[in-house]
Amino acid sequence: MGKFITYLKTTSFRNNLIAAILTVVVILLAAFFSLRYYTKHGQGLNVPALKGLAFTQAVSKLEELGLRYEVDSVYIMDSPPGIVVDQDPNANTFVKDNRTIYLTINTALAPDSKFPDVEFKSLREAQALIESFGFKLGDTTFKADVSTDVLQASFGGQVIKAGEKLPKGSRIDLVLGNGQGDEEREIPVLIGLTKDEAIFAIRNGAKLNLGMVTYEGTITDSATAVVVKQTPLATDSVTKVKAGTLINITLSNK
Repeated sequence: MGKFITYLKTTSFRNNLIAAILTVVVILLAAFFSLRYYTKHGQGLNVPALKGLAFTQAVSKLEELGLRYEVDSVYIMDSPPGIVVDQDPNANTFVKDNRTIYLTINTALAPDSKFPDVEFKSLREAQALIESFGFKLGDTTFKADVSTDVLQASFGGQVIKAGEKLPKGSRIDLVLGNGQGDEEREIPVLIGLTKDEAIFAIRNGAKLNLGMVTYEGTITDSATAVVVKQTPLATDSVTKVKAGTLINITLSNK
């Protein structure tokens, strides 16, 4: 024990101890600065806002900043195709250069969906079903029938049945019973009404159907164009037509 204590007091031990301490310090400093250089501590950039941009615009921004990207796609109805709808990380997130940014793009190709069974359902029920399956309600027309429910569904002029596959976003036209059978209906007076007002009066008021829509003269604003002609037109001798009759209208800005 005495010899060990004597050794601790020697110059040789002190030199070895100092050398060991310096070696450890050098190793730690080398590791610290190497890691700092490798991770580029304190260096990086903010992720740009890419949502809403066209895919090509988003890619240009990322490439200018030296960022990589990966792409996934979804289909969102009523959104333009080729637009960035989501990004990860979010805009203004601080990241290292060469980081991968994940983009979600709205695809132009609508996936198919099975058409639901809407026959003999009310208009409200049918519309809720149609929209829940990713479709849109198109035109509604009426047919002489004691029922007021959906009698037929069509897409692009072709009758469709439950289970058939259609692209999501397709507009579905429905034929409804007028609840009156072959009863006659009063011919509505449409002169002076806008197109939307006339359609409402024809379909919902009189339970008739819209026929041909034509325009007269130069149409400067279709929203303010009004009905200037209609056929059939109520006269002193003819005031009623069979339920489901087509009413043709002519619109003009004059």
